Amino acid sequence: MLILGIESSCDDTAAAVLRNETTILSSVLTSQDAIHTRFGGVVPELASRNHLEAIVPVVRQALSHAEVLLEDIDLIAVTQGPGLIGSLLVGFSYAKALSFVSNIPCVGVDHMAGHILSVFLEEEKPEFPFISLVVSGGTSSIYLATSFHDFKLLGRTRDDAAGEAFDKVAKLLGFAYPGGPIVSKEAKSGDPQAIQFPRSWLEKDSLDFSFSGLKTSVLNHCNTEKQKNNTLQLADICASFQEAVVDVLVEKTLMAARQHNISTVVLGGGVSSNPRLREHMQKRSREEGKMLFIPRPEYCTDNAAMIAFAGFHCHRQCLDFSYDKDVYCRSLLA
Repeated sequence: MLILGIESSCDDTAAAVLRNETTILSSVLTSQDAIHTRFGGVVPELASRNHLEAIVPVVRQALSHAEVLLEDIDLIAVTQGPGLIGSLLVGFSYAKALSFVSNIPCVGVDHMAGHILSVFLEEEKPEFPFISLVVSGGTSSIYLATSFHDFKLLGRTRDDAAGEAFDKVAKLLGFAYPGGPIVSKEAKSGDPQAIQFPRSWLEKDSLDFSFSGLKTSVLNHCNTEKQKNNTLQLADICASFQEAVVDVLVEKTLMAARQHNISTVVLGGGVSSNPRLREHMQKRSREEGKMLFIPRPEYCTDNAAMIAFAGFHCHRQCLDFSYDKDVYCRSLLA
């Protein structure tokens, strides 16, 4: 079975061709970072307009790289939500039109399901059930996954997502967008214990996240140092900020595993490619006797291969698809 995956939830236009659930024949992505950098963040209207320009060439390139024709495709899987509505509409509408004129079945996929299941694109795969931390610029959520289509939301961010906090801190430090990777790179030469930024644990046993206070603490620290005419130690600020985010992400994920007596932990989402998060999660998982699975960085960030994989399992579940379905901005996984 050949599955064409299409992803356009934010500012990356992606397409991939998957054979069954095991072989990625192609995975193509075009980024809009150069477009949005001057604004310090994603401009939704510009994102959707650039998706319109990129969607056809990207899909054609994915088919070409896979050395298949459109008529060879057995299923079209496309991100239905969550994400930027204008961006989602481009990919979803294109997929529906392609399905209709080509008489190829189509299935809408929840973007979070794609991230949860992205680890199955690797050779070493986890067994159900497992705890999944999905952490990106748009979400920081913990799920209990019991099958390829059964996910229970255990905790989510109450304000800024972790990736969003990284980008906002990067902006106030004067770094370009996207700032998360720059903060991570700068942190390598810094002391993570130099500044004691707060960790927001919220209520006892809560699996929710909150990073807005941490972001404000970084801002207050910078303002205080400037008032004292001190030079900002950017590497130490980045390292200390990153450590505060990573500590909370790791400990709450492992808390979820303990609460539900789960021995397997999985990471997903763009921030899970952060080296410090991967390193610290590996260390703490070993200490707690948990098995940890993390996809390679190209499967952590938004990609169409994970959408194709999740769509394959949606189709196997015989979920009905109607052409009058629409996109949605918040995940339906609960």
